[in-house]
Amino acid sequence: MMAVWTTVVIVACAVFLVVLERMRPYDSGQRLLRSGFLNDLLMYGIVQSYVMGVVIFAIIGFVDQHTSFERIRAIRELPLWLQLGASLVVHDFYIYWFHRWQHASPMLWRTHEAHHSTQDVDWLSGSRSHSVEILINQTVEFLPILLFASAEVAVLKGCIDAVWGMYIHANIDVRSGALQYVINGPEMHRWHHASDDAAHNKNFSTKLAIWDWLFGTAYRPANVKPSGYGIGPYPTSYIGQHLYAFRRSSSQGQES
Repeated sequence: MMAVWTTVVIVACAVFLVVLERMRPYDSGQRLLRSGFLNDLLMYGIVQSYVMGVVIFAIIGFVDQHTSFERIRAIRELPLWLQLGASLVVHDFYIYWFHRWQHASPMLWRTHEAHHSTQDVDWLSGSRSHSVEILINQTVEFLPILLFASAEVAVLKGCIDAVWGMYIHANIDVRSGALQYVINGPEMHRWHHASDDAAHNKNFSTKLAIWDWLFGTAYRPANVKPSGYGIGPYPTSYIGQHLYAFRRSSSQGQES
């Protein structure tokens, strides 16, 4: 039942963000049905999410069957809110550093560049992530949760991940003030996708912006807008974007 309700929450939040993008857009000329919309919605958002979910939980099931980690109940016996809060902070810290590593490593960059290929940053563009990247990050994320914590934590965290991913990419004009030093949002994350030289390799945080401020990668210029987004040229189809990561030699440099 919890999985049903979290799905409803995700869909409702998506609709809400689409409405906000129409009412209070950051980039007013951006279209709802922009280039690559159906590719991101159907292939990445629905088909890939389902397939990768099956694969990742099969991996977790295999590990569970061949280890005795699930017998360690210390974390599972903690209050649910504490388990969820701890998993959010710990994983967010991991994803900040792994994200930085993806931008620094030519090999890992190939698994991440599809995410930066969209020329429009909106509520849906965050879904465009290579399956290898999803396999690594979501296995690291959900394996310890399902082995050591309550199953409800995985469902709730998956919901928060989905909603937050849509939010930080949303084309909405957000002014969160001092809160942006702690909580990440679109006003900083859009710069991570910007094509401006000054924004390269900045704003790696996902949920907690504090990591960027602590480790010197924060970029939040006042009264300036990005000149554009994305990298290119880049394949437009789902299959093409996946195969491009395995090309013989890189024809383009890293972008942030």
